[in-house]
Amino acid sequence: MSVGSENPRPHDSTTHVRILAQPDLSGDRGPDAVYTVRMTCVPKAVLWAGLLACLPVVARAQNDAAALGPRLAQDAAIARALEAIRADEAQTLADQARICEVEAPPFKETKRGVLYAQLLREAGLTHVRTDTVGNVLGEFRGAQPRPHLVFAAHLDTVFPEGTDVRVKREGAMMRGPGIGDDCRGLAVVLAVARTMVRQGMKTPGTITFVGNVGEEGLGDLRGVKHLFNEEMKGQIDRFVSVDGTGLGITHVAVGSLRYRITFKGPGGHSFGAFGIANPIHALGRAVQAISNFDVPREPKTTFNVGRIGGGTSVNSIPFEAWMEVDMRSSDPASLQSLDARFNRAIDDAARDEDARWNVRMITVQKDLVGNRPAGQTRGDAPIVRAAVSATRALGLAVSLDEGSTDANYPMSLGIPAITIDGGGRGTEGHALGEAFDSTDSWKGTQRALLIALALAQP
Repeated sequence: MSVGSENPRPHDSTTHVRILAQPDLSGDRGPDAVYTVRMTCVPKAVLWAGLLACLPVVARAQNDAAALGPRLAQDAAIARALEAIRADEAQTLADQARICEVEAPPFKETKRGVLYAQLLREAGLTHVRTDTVGNVLGEFRGAQPRPHLVFAAHLDTVFPEGTDVRVKREGAMMRGPGIGDDCRGLAVVLAVARTMVRQGMKTPGTITFVGNVGEEGLGDLRGVKHLFNEEMKGQIDRFVSVDGTGLGITHVAVGSLRYRITFKGPGGHSFGAFGIANPIHALGRAVQAISNFDVPREPKTTFNVGRIGGGTSVNSIPFEAWMEVDMRSSDPASLQSLDARFNRAIDDAARDEDARWNVRMITVQKDLVGNRPAGQTRGDAPIVRAAVSATRALGLAVSLDEGSTDANYPMSLGIPAITIDGGGRGTEGHALGEAFDSTDSWKGTQRALLIALALAQP
């Protein structure tokens, strides 16, 4: 806290003060937030007495987030809701399977979105709607419109249209593409909304529950970007994504850059035109160079050539070849450095292929198809402290993690955001054999409810 005069008049015993303090949960504006209190025509003795009286209040407010979980869990109505959501876990798992059996390929989430809107209506939310990009939203109105929490999970999967999405259950095990990522998150978000309505919960702030599009693949976070830039611009105070399995809290955003690189040449017959530059050979040179990149272990920085294609037949020199590349790091500088090396490798590959045949034929098209900003919500930020407090209040171990999720985007805007796991245990993510072990999965559902209630507090 710093105190200083602002333009005091000569011989005046009054003072204007400016109080700087780390905000409590109601602010969430970061460590440099400024709170201005103007006291005009107040005797200095009264002023200083007032400031000293305020000091315990400020300290108490800063500690509220850390104490929030146990305090809420001891509330009789919330304790009943926590027990109800545990008892309802069988329904949550049934919803998880039902949602998962409606396919939702990238950019084709409509069918699953229609079902999710129906489920949110049946849960009792108000103003259920689908926005222009396909996000499904439903409101739980609090006593006031602010603070406004968005509690979301993503509708889309990585699997293409036509994938067999039937869910197989063997005891506690559930198997099916997307069963953990993010059918689990969607089911947990739904369970929290349904429990809050059924239990007649009252919250000071408002919660909007969302099933959003565009988290996976080349979706480039288009769902959450639309929420923050269009549909709910200026209305969101806090954001939580429920994504995946386990009990982690992700507060460090792993940034990513995704490219589609296309090498082009004249093409021709494999025998008759032999001696011209070959786009697939150029692509191969690029892949070899990329595979030899040295990257830091800490902060973890990665690269992957995920898809390649091109050519028309085995006896034709192709006229084009393409690849899709993903690069990631939680450190913006490391990601920028990797990006620069990657672009040099692409240019060198085209030049070297031309030089091999002493021609100038290969051109390169570089399309940036995904850009997720790196960043973080500080570990001591009120939203993180509230989530940690809720986790500990339920006797669960705390794990603070990093990852690339829908929370990346609000973090980049300076809006308090985290991603929480949905409970249970997942294996073989992004694979056709994806599995979810539902043993004690109710712990994740319970925690999600307590975190949502905590973040709806002023």
